[in-house]
Amino acid sequence: MFKIENHFQLSKQHESIIIGLFDKPEKFGGDLAQLDESFSGQLTELVKSGDLSAKFKNINKLHTLGKIGAKRIYFVGLGKEKDLTFEKLRDAFGKLFKQMKAAKIEEAAILLGSFLSEKIDSLDAAHALSEAFTLATYQFEGYKQKSNEPEKTVNSFTIYTDSTDKEEILAALEVGQAFGNGVNSARTLVNIPGNLLTATDIANYASSIAAQYGFEAEILEKEEIQKLGMGAFLAVNQGSSEPPKMIVLKYQGKEQWNDVIGLVGKGITFDTGGYSIKTKTGIVGMKTDMGGAAAVLGAMQIIGELKPEQNVVAVIPSTDNMISGSAFKPDDVITSMSGKTIEVLNTDAEGRLVLADAVTYAKHHGAEYLVDVATLTGGVITALGLYTTGAMTNNERLYEQVLEASMEASEPIWQLPLFERDKERVRSSKIADLNNSPGREGHAIVAGAFIGEFAENTPWVHLDIAGTATSAKDYDLGPAGATGVMTRTLALFVEQFEPIEK
Repeated sequence: MFKIENHFQLSKQHESIIIGLFDKPEKFGGDLAQLDESFSGQLTELVKSGDLSAKFKNINKLHTLGKIGAKRIYFVGLGKEKDLTFEKLRDAFGKLFKQMKAAKIEEAAILLGSFLSEKIDSLDAAHALSEAFTLATYQFEGYKQKSNEPEKTVNSFTIYTDSTDKEEILAALEVGQAFGNGVNSARTLVNIPGNLLTATDIANYASSIAAQYGFEAEILEKEEIQKLGMGAFLAVNQGSSEPPKMIVLKYQGKEQWNDVIGLVGKGITFDTGGYSIKTKTGIVGMKTDMGGAAAVLGAMQIIGELKPEQNVVAVIPSTDNMISGSAFKPDDVITSMSGKTIEVLNTDAEGRLVLADAVTYAKHHGAEYLVDVATLTGGVITALGLYTTGAMTNNERLYEQVLEASMEASEPIWQLPLFERDKERVRSSKIADLNNSPGREGHAIVAGAFIGEFAENTPWVHLDIAGTATSAKDYDLGPAGATGVMTRTLALFVEQFEPIEK
């Protein structure tokens, strides 16, 4: 898909050329000067008159009218050079590629040097380019009758660069593509409806990833889950005709199985709320309640591609939450794998129950650091809206590493408090060790506090993606629907992880 060339020639035939335009040009330099000359200086005049704008994310398309070998030029507005960051460049590329996809462009050349600045080198630009392309052109195929006409999109890039190290640039392109593909895999999982993506389907998908990348895989069936005493997980599955699966993937990037990172993802394939049933509008979209599991699987795909020198165990408890004569009920008391008993006050607070046993099982597999990801509460949407993931922690140094990864991935998180009084609320049952829903007040906080009871003293970060797992509208790096949020954050966190002194 990507071809690297050192010398751009005006006569070279291309369907389109992509050029970055900074807000500065009294005069073009380098390849742009050569290009401007072929247009008798008219490009400079278009910039001066404002007809060719360098405003950030402004995309200008110019037909060449046969003056050069390429048919058209796409100018990408980059704003002021000093303001350009990796994140902004990725967004600008995303907007460009959406337009090119709509125009059914199939081949493009890129003058990579036109996108460089003091903050952005060739490797950054190449990574941003390929990641943005992979993310922005994603489309869930869905289930409509298919047209016989093949989908057209860019499938061939020629990258023109002055860099002498083509291999490094190609590697950066491949890294960006790996991150984009991991996110897109997570998006597809979340977009699939619950009748077509059961716990068994997720387990089979995880097994296919394990086979592809050489991970160790363990899929616990219901009998094994019962033998291990995972009463919290089993309670949620009680009302279902679909068997539960506790899914484990292990990646060993070090000689010894130590400093193990545990990634735990909520895998509820459809959530009715159980007997604490959701409203007729609130129940729509609950196929997305396995967004945490999807993010973990997407991250594991990236880890499999990049092979960081880290140890990772991914644990996914997967089931649906249904209503039947055998379903669990409010007032039930259940016993978790950890031995802690739980009074069920709300069957729609099921995510924290399955995560309780998954966190315990991750520690059983040697996890010394824990990050759980879940579409957990509507309360986090009330608190933080639709663009910010809620976070909680029992270890600030671990949280700082997750925060740094989230900033690099442009997946913002915000830390919610975790005080002793929050812990006391989930310990307030008169007949059990814990209750799963002490009230609406601070709902996102008490949900996280409940999971923290099972993390115990293990350094732990909780990420609530209920608001960020889906988008109601198109955006620069993707379409409406599942976002694959936290996939890149988790992968970057693992890649850059530094063990914490104990």
